[in-house]
Formats: sequence, C-alpha cells, structure tokens
Amino acid sequence: MLSAHAFAERCAEHPLVLDGGLATELARRGHDLSDPLWSARVLLDDPDAIERVHYDYYAAGAEIAITASYQVTYEGMAARGFDAGTTTAVLRHAVALADSARSRIQRERGAGAAGLLVAASVGPYGAMLHDGSEYHGDYERTVDALADFHRHRLAVLIGTGPDLLACETIPSLDEARALIRVLRETPAATAWITFTARDGTHTAHGEPIADCAAELDAEPQILAVGVNCVAPGLVTQLAGEMRRGTRKPIVVYPNAGDVWDSARRAWIDGPSQPRIGDLAAEWIAAGASAIGGCCRTTPADIGAVAAAVGSAA
Repeated sequence: MLSAHAFAERCAEHPLVLDGGLATELARRGHDLSDPLWSARVLLDDPDAIERVHYDYYAAGAEIAITASYQVTYEGMAARGFDAGTTTAVLRHAVALADSARSRIQRERGAGAAGLLVAASVGPYGAMLHDGSEYHGDYERTVDALADFHRHRLAVLIGTGPDLLACETIPSLDEARALIRVLRETPAATAWITFTARDGTHTAHGEPIADCAAELDAEPQILAVGVNCVAPGLVTQLAGEMRRGTRKPIVVYPNAGDVWDSARRAWIDGPSQPRIGDLAAEWIAAGASAIGGCCRTTPADIGAVAAAVGSAA
C-alpha cells in the first residue's frame, strides 16, 4: 500500500483531486437507495453502474476513486439475510470495480493516467446502524468493541490490495482510535481518517478537531487526516484547525451543503451556497492537500475542483 512518505510527496507536487458522491450520484441516475444497505444494494444488483460512476469521476479529473464498500459490513449484510461469504465477496468486488474503472481510463489515456489511485472505503459503525449515528457518534461502544466491529472488514479490504484505506465519516476520536488499533495489526496497511464535524472546531461527537489531528499526527500508518460529509462553509475553519495539530496532509471532501434528515432517510436541500469548485482555492490556502466531494456532489463538481487545482498549481 502507499506509504505515508509517498502520499505526502504526491500532495506536495499539487493538491490531489478526489472523486465525489457515489451513492447520491447513483440515486441521481435513477437507482433506488432506500434499502438499509444503501449503495451496497447496487453492488449486489447492478455493479456495472458503480463502475460507470467511478469511471466518470476519473474522466472528470479525479485522481483517487473511493470504493463503494462504505456500507458493506458483516453485521449489516447479515441483517438483510446475507452470509459472511457473500459479504466478503461484495467487499472484494467493490475494490475490483474501482480498479476496473481505473484500468479503463488508463487504457484510454495512457501515461497521462498512470498515477490514479484507489482508496477502499471504510465507513463508521454508525453507517451500519442506518440511523444517522455517523453524524453524532453517540454509540455507547468501547474502543475495544469498535475495533472488533471493524477488524474483519479491514482485513478483507487490505487483502484486495488497494492503494490505501479511506476511513471516512468518522464521528469521534474513539472510533478513530479503534481503527488505528486494527491497522496496527497489519503494519503495511495505510489509511486516511476523515471526521464528521458539528461546527468549525469540533468533531460530530464533540472533541476538538485540532486535538484529534494532533493525536493522529504520531501514527505512522495514517497518511492524512481531514473531514468529509460536512457543510462546505465549515471546511476552511476545520482545515485551519487541523493544520494546527498536524504536519500530515489534510483531506477535505464536504457534501454539497444539504441537510441529512435521519428520520426520513433523505437529503433536504440546504440554503444556497457556493459549489465546492468555487471554494477549492480557499481550502488549499487554508492547508488542504486533497480535495473532493461527498454526498450530492457530482462529476461536474469534481471537474470544477480539478480546474481550480490546476489554476492554483
């Protein structure tokens, strides 16, 4: 997997461009994501649709594709009647689909696409609960219990050979600690950890984001720290806060600024605000080293981010 040094060197050359929303892009294209498995349902029913979304993000300018494994957990799949063998196969297929999209764009572009990366998504415990817990992190679970929850899935994803893991939408420092504990069991594995946030200075669970960055700064297997699925208007302050605590690259991929209604399991249009491409230069100035989008961002948004990164280079 990609070393921390290699990732930092890539970020030092120019800010990296990540992909955008996956599940919400599938929904925008007509797929039903009302199932508790969310995008994992599409992995089962129409995996080619996921490969097309990955391809479209690469084509728009993304350098890193994040796999559709966010919602794939052994507990969540079991609750829907799937055995462990099926879950393992689905996790592996999620990474293979991103690999396929990367290979396709590389065949078309040749050497110009040589540096594209695949990050295997690791969603939080709260995603399995399917109740919006990833936006507050009040799980009442110990670090040991959270590590046990993540262990098998991380082992399978690491075994697929992605360039890195994307441990994302993490609401609390304790869940980050649990993920680090599991990562230490495979010393060659590397990951970024991105938090959700309640405001410009705190995680969703309430810890100071600068303190989280400082604690993760000492972890050699953590390539980068950051935030994702937060409102775009919080990113500049959050990136600045994290920069106070770490020398690692900072990864930011906010949502489009809408509000998640956990009772209705739906995104509600938020107040009008700039798109992520319009804010990318500001985030780079605040310390961001990799920029993309989360829920309800699109390939067009990632194209605008790529253009902004190119202008800032």
